[in-house]
Amino acid sequence: MTSKTLFEPYTLGSLTLSNRIVMAPLTRNRAGPGFVPGDLTAEYYGQRASAGLLISEATQISQQGQGYQDTPGIYSQAQIEGWRKITTAVHAKGGRIFLQLWHVGRVSHVDLQENGAAPVAPSAIRAKTKTFVNNGFFDVSEPRALELDELPGIVNAFRQAAANAIAAGFDGVEIHGANGYLLDQFAKDSANVRTDAYGGSIENRARLMLEVAGAVVEEIGAERTGIRISPVSPANGVAATDPQAQFDYIVEQLDALGIVYIHVVEGATGGPRDVAPFDFGSLRRRFRNTYIANNGYDFDLATSRLAEDKADLFAFGRPFIANPDLVERLETRAPLAQVNPATIYGGGAAGYTDYPAIAAASRS
Repeated sequence: MTSKTLFEPYTLGSLTLSNRIVMAPLTRNRAGPGFVPGDLTAEYYGQRASAGLLISEATQISQQGQGYQDTPGIYSQAQIEGWRKITTAVHAKGGRIFLQLWHVGRVSHVDLQENGAAPVAPSAIRAKTKTFVNNGFFDVSEPRALELDELPGIVNAFRQAAANAIAAGFDGVEIHGANGYLLDQFAKDSANVRTDAYGGSIENRARLMLEVAGAVVEEIGAERTGIRISPVSPANGVAATDPQAQFDYIVEQLDALGIVYIHVVEGATGGPRDVAPFDFGSLRRRFRNTYIANNGYDFDLATSRLAEDKADLFAFGRPFIANPDLVERLETRAPLAQVNPATIYGGGAAGYTDYPAIAAASRS
């Protein structure tokens, strides 16, 4: 047991975070024309800058990487300039923010792809899931398998997106390797039946994720590079027959790269923590740098896990939507406001920037 608290400063690479509470990535579908985040998004993140670390909503590295309507990108100059407003707002309040880099792979729809093209995937296996497109939830489209000679372009798109994020003022990036998106699709054999160097064995299925991580480290440095993984989450219809061996290997290789953190979804994303047997402590033991724990954490669970040294930082997702001052509320044990589910995806200020801080709420 340790005497650490959630509210003490923490050193993450070269950064000093004001506390151990992380705002998890939260897709809100409010990017403007050209998939550019705007002034409202700057206000939203600025309101939540008291988190020790903010991780942005998932942000596509290319149009091909988009899977939901009105999500932001980081591949055009206009998008870089839009994101700079957000990083400026967060830094003005003393916050730190990483950009989550995203390629959804097969979790997309032809209406989001250039010229109505099919989404891409490790293998031509349609995901049993829906996506948010045309202002509603619809089945994803049939994907096509990526050709071997296309994979270096995917890696390079992540590399360039990381460089663009730093140009936009981010403190670092988080590679999205979780929740059934492209890199997770390659890692898990329910979605990957390739017979080339990117399929079959544990090492081959991990190859694309590790090549992306290596390219990002080479571009912006290991101290600015994190990754999110979800070893046993069935999100977006993926599963691995050997998750412990697969992700023990992945984390060992990520440790060798020296990246600053792994962000681990423990259990089913947004669901049961015990969805499948898995020893998350094994990942913790294999990784020398920061372990961010995610999934179903509240004050009590985070405090107990910190005391047991099970993790260094703790990510909170939906509570940050309705509680811009979540850190203060947790520290004072104040009640938490509840999320309006009707305003999570898409829209304007309602359910986005109009949730009051507790001081304002108590006056109303």
